[in-house]
Amino acid sequence: MSKFPERLKELRLEKNLTQQQLSIDLNCKITQPCIVMWEQGKRIPTLDALILLAQYFGVSIDYLAGLQDFK
Repeated sequence: MSKFPERLKELRLEKNLTQQQLSIDLNCKITQPCIVMWEQGKRIPTLDALILLAQYFGVSIDYLAGLQDFK
């Protein structure tokens, strides 16, 4: 999932969201510190978190994970 950090940040910035605002939009199911760690590549998300992010951004889990290049 080496592309995940850059994909997450790219999608977040496309929506002009801060990490804190993304957390709030997700009803705080994912905390801002988790988002920071993911974008820095220091942690990887759980499957549940990937599903939540994919649904929120309207992309596939494969796109988030870097397994495909199209949304």
